[in-house]
Amino acid sequence: MAMKRANGDGSVFKLTGKRRKPWAARITIGWRLDPASGKLTQEYQLIGTFATRIEAETALNDFLQNPYDINAHKLTFSEVYDLWSKEYYATLKNDSSARSYRAAYKYCEPIFNVRMRDLRVSHMQGVINDAVVGDATKSRMKSLFNLMYKYCMIHEIVDKDYSALFVQKAGKRDKTKRVPFKNSEVQRLWKIRSFGVTDMILFSMYTGFRPSEVLLIETVNVDLVRWRIKGGIKTDAGIDRSVPVHPLIRQLVQDHYNPDSKYLFPNETGGFMTYDQYRGRFKKVMRYLGISHTPHEPRHTFISCAKHFKVNENLLKAIVGHKIRDITEAVYTHRAYSDYEEAVATISYDGEDIEFESIDAEWD
Repeated sequence: MAMKRANGDGSVFKLTGKRRKPWAARITIGWRLDPASGKLTQEYQLIGTFATRIEAETALNDFLQNPYDINAHKLTFSEVYDLWSKEYYATLKNDSSARSYRAAYKYCEPIFNVRMRDLRVSHMQGVINDAVVGDATKSRMKSLFNLMYKYCMIHEIVDKDYSALFVQKAGKRDKTKRVPFKNSEVQRLWKIRSFGVTDMILFSMYTGFRPSEVLLIETVNVDLVRWRIKGGIKTDAGIDRSVPVHPLIRQLVQDHYNPDSKYLFPNETGGFMTYDQYRGRFKKVMRYLGISHTPHEPRHTFISCAKHFKVNENLLKAIVGHKIRDITEAVYTHRAYSDYEEAVATISYDGEDIEFESIDAEWD
């Protein structure tokens, strides 16, 4: 039997049959003239179903006090993703970040059809824990949840940000423990150049590009005449920077240069190599040599070597894509490109192993 309320205030009523949530709450969304009787009848929209009458009454009262978009409250995780991504991806300067979020989204399939309002910490943490992916992708999944909940709060799709109530630690690696390659290890890499992604590892060691930046280098941005490469992401200082090609890796770059390929280092099918694909291949090289390093440590090796040979710090920051805090250097100093070429040419992994000290996290 419907619960009596004032006209226009909606109603609460019990549904027929055996149900887990037998009580329903509905609101009045308009009036319709019944042609047969000539009377006005109310048109309703369902707020939801509930386990008890009290819950239904409470939901209806809450709506009458603070009306919201009922259709927005019904949006599922995947529907919110479609709305959020259309708005968010348009703000990105390049497609690499969007690509990483798309990859992270695929692993959220178990909650695709769950209403955003019904998601809880256990759902999101469970999806992350169960995903058979690396730490980087799991961290991106957590970041995806944060951004989607921010969108939901702004658009009143949810009342509470559950993504803020848990911490996904899998991808948080202690950057101070990153260990540069030894000279002897670099020399061993040169001996197995044709094995797996060894060339890409060496490329990073002589340019300072991040692994994600190496993957995104497009053939059109490789200048084989002046021997420089445009690439880089992540920061304003790092985007589309021009990096000299070290003399020792020019043949390596030449070998991979293919004007018919979009990327300098494509995957086996000729398309974009994802970070997860690269990381798996990187580990195979490490296992082959019997050593232990992470994909980011070739970049650390480059920076550590440059510091060892006392490359000017501002020059080094410009090469690896870090912000130069010296105003005079950043604004008023205009260096010859030959300065950058000389700095890169300083990099050498010949000779005995060097005991590198840990470098600051800002150089990551």
